[in-house]
Amino acid sequence: MSTRFKPKYGVKKGDTVVVIAGDDKDLKKPRRVLEVIVDKGRVIVEGVNIVTKHTKPSAQNTKGGIVKREASISISNVMMWDAKKGEPTKIKRTRENGKLVRVSKKSGEVIK
Repeated sequence: MSTRFKPKYGVKKGDTVVVIAGDDKDLKKPRRVLEVIVDKGRVIVEGVNIVTKHTKPSAQNTKGGIVKREASISISNVMMWDAKKGEPTKIKRTRENGKLVRVSKKSGEVIK
C-alpha cells in the first residue's frame, strides 16, 4: 500500500464487527476487533482465523510448544455491527461541532 496517503477505515480497535466473508463467516455473531493494521488493510478479530504457532522456549514462556492465536483478515471481510438494529451496517463520516464522527447508516446513531 502507498505510504504517501494513509487510508481511512470505519473500523477501530474495540469495535464490534461481523465477519462477512471467509471460513469464519457469521452474519449473526458480533465479535470484538483486537487490532487494526492500517498499513496492510487488515484487522485481527477475536476468535477468527485461529492459527497454530510453534514457539521456542524463552524467558516469558519457559515451556514453548504449540500456541493457538488469531491471525489477521482483510478489513474488507468485516462489517460494523449495529447494536440498535441487531444487524450489520455501513458507516458514514459526518461533522458534528467541527469533529468527524462515525454514523451508522441503518439506525443513524453516532458510534462511540
